[in-house]
Amino acid sequence: MASSSVSFSSLHLQMQFPSSKLPTPKNFKFEPTLQLASVSDKLSIVPPAPPPPPPATNVVLPEPKKLPIRKIPGDYGLPLIGPWIDRQDYFYNQGRDEFFRSRIQKFQSTVFRTNMPPGPLISCNSKVIALLDGKSFPALFDTDNVEKKDLFTGTFMPSTELTGGYRVLSYLDPSEPNHANLKKMMFFLLSHRRDQVIPEFQNCYTEMFENLEGELATKGKASFGQANDQAAFNFLARSLYGANPVDSKLGSDGPKLISKWVLFQLHPLLVLGLPRPVEDGILHNFSLPPFLIKKDYQRLYDFFYQNSTPILDQAEKLGVSRDEACHNLLFATCFNSFGGMKIFFPNMLKWVGRAGLKLHTKLAQEIRSVIRSNDGKITMGAMERMPLMKSTVYEALRIEPPVPSQYAKAKRDFVVESHNAAFRIKEGEILFGFQPFATKDPKIFDRSNEFLPDRFVGENGDKLLKHVVWSNGPETERSTVDNKQCAGKDFVVLVSRLLLVELFLRYDSFDIEAAVSPLGASVTLTSLKRASF
Repeated sequence: MASSSVSFSSLHLQMQFPSSKLPTPKNFKFEPTLQLASVSDKLSIVPPAPPPPPPATNVVLPEPKKLPIRKIPGDYGLPLIGPWIDRQDYFYNQGRDEFFRSRIQKFQSTVFRTNMPPGPLISCNSKVIALLDGKSFPALFDTDNVEKKDLFTGTFMPSTELTGGYRVLSYLDPSEPNHANLKKMMFFLLSHRRDQVIPEFQNCYTEMFENLEGELATKGKASFGQANDQAAFNFLARSLYGANPVDSKLGSDGPKLISKWVLFQLHPLLVLGLPRPVEDGILHNFSLPPFLIKKDYQRLYDFFYQNSTPILDQAEKLGVSRDEACHNLLFATCFNSFGGMKIFFPNMLKWVGRAGLKLHTKLAQEIRSVIRSNDGKITMGAMERMPLMKSTVYEALRIEPPVPSQYAKAKRDFVVESHNAAFRIKEGEILFGFQPFATKDPKIFDRSNEFLPDRFVGENGDKLLKHVVWSNGPETERSTVDNKQCAGKDFVVLVSRLLLVELFLRYDSFDIEAAVSPLGASVTLTSLKRASF
């Protein structure tokens, strides 16, 4: 998903948001009025009387308040030593959230200079300007002022040997020639079997829930993560490619192979719980050699190549070779889409599970009522009539976005504004945004640190959606070939809704235990209460 992102934008959910402004007619023009002449019996065209002149008083309209230009606080420290100290604080001494929180307090600013991991020896330049509020964060989406070339994972880029020798779509800037063609291919991927998405989701996740029930019955608890990984990969393969992995040479190995491959790309950014000298001394300083994962990656590549003929044909029409197209399909499906479901589904389940019985009952009532009125069928139209369910998904995406970090490089000098000050950005400087702070900005969201499932219900909730930016862009905007918003933005929202619908059609409530994992939350189900109404 995310901007780290994955994407699928041809399954547009066609969401419309009410405007606070009155509509203006598109073809408005001056029309003179018709009046009867006082001396003649004929009609004459008389222009409307001009407005009276304003009173002779000096009226001074207030000017928009200009924020003061402030020097960006913070520094990068000494070469090698500064990045190393910041990395220790980020991973071990303070932890990620406290790393940012303490610097906001120290500098009295949500915009400041710092180093971001991994730093040397993996990253040649760890220096960033952090944007940690909801007003400055959207500067990362402004393609007029910033570029995203090779900044998908941050201040370093994994070896292209992990992606067939190609810089895949996630690492391309919209200004690069191949970006538009590859994104068009992704839109085609999402659209050509769109009718299979809902049925295959139901099939795969029904099987998953049945397995979880069996595990609960025998063990008293069940791990959601492993079951979800298998269901997510099966669903993506069956819905988008018409292929069941279990019937191929992959068997049930897909999620395991993907996890190893992703580890080779992201290990410089992860805390795995290994002894610190090993983890920080090796995994945060040196890239793992790609040849160690080559055979596993080839198994994934062969599966996608064998089952992507219509998409590869379309890619050739767009001027993309079949080989490059296949490596991009693999990355989009396994890193972006599967990775998004692997991280976000447990996160959402954690927040909904913690919310308790009251929310569960409301969701079950809303979902079941709408589905009954829709002849028992789950459709996108039916889900549009579930305001609480939709809001719950958006709130989960707001409070814990699946891809927390965004990066961009300034293409020119420009000014970024926070709530309190303006800052001059110089051409070539790298901007970094930590999304969980931006989407929990207390100046934008009331009770910003709380999970409020109905936050986005109603007109006021609709207005807040522009500040939900998990997809590398506002939720109110669409992914296009000209931006870096996740191609599968609408697809991710759709499948997240489907998970809640399937869950509360089957169960009245559920209980969980949640813990932290290197990627998102580790969720264990301790009870599933079958539907009683």
